[in-house]
Amino acid sequence: MADAAVSRLPTARAQCRVADDASSVEEHHRIRREVFVHEQRLFVPDDLDEHDAETATIKVLATCGAAPAGTVRLFPLDRTGACWQGDRLAVRLAFRRHNVGAPLVRYAVATAGALGGTAMTAHIQLANVGFFERLGWRRDGAIERYVGVEHQPMAIDLTPGPAAPAG
Repeated sequence: MADAAVSRLPTARAQCRVADDASSVEEHHRIRREVFVHEQRLFVPDDLDEHDAETATIKVLATCGAAPAGTVRLFPLDRTGACWQGDRLAVRLAFRRHNVGAPLVRYAVATAGALGGTAMTAHIQLANVGFFERLGWRRDGAIERYVGVEHQPMAIDLTPGPAAPAG
């Protein structure tokens, strides 16, 4: 979508859903490649890893209006499903001023909680730590280096409850 068209979306609300068909999963991966491979140059030739092939990994896609705008994925870190990892949060550059990141993070947190999780962790690029703190996350350990970039381990307590909201 052209930037001029995106700029006309200031009132469009991000809608989040599980990427559960081939088309939405491909869109999820395309957005991740756009952000992590082409824009940030963190991975070559792509950012796919073993978690993408695991059946327990949940891939989320956000749209703003009809346009794909962002992604996140989450997966359990243990067999009990108590602790979850959130990662690969990616919002397309043209949508970063359209409040797409917060709904994606909230959706991931709500989904993990609805599935019985009690805690979620993430490794956050330092420029985004304040954003996560505003969403209720806390720093959880010393800064680490991942793919050549400093990341802050962070965590949030989950409240088990009903299924994740639609947006």
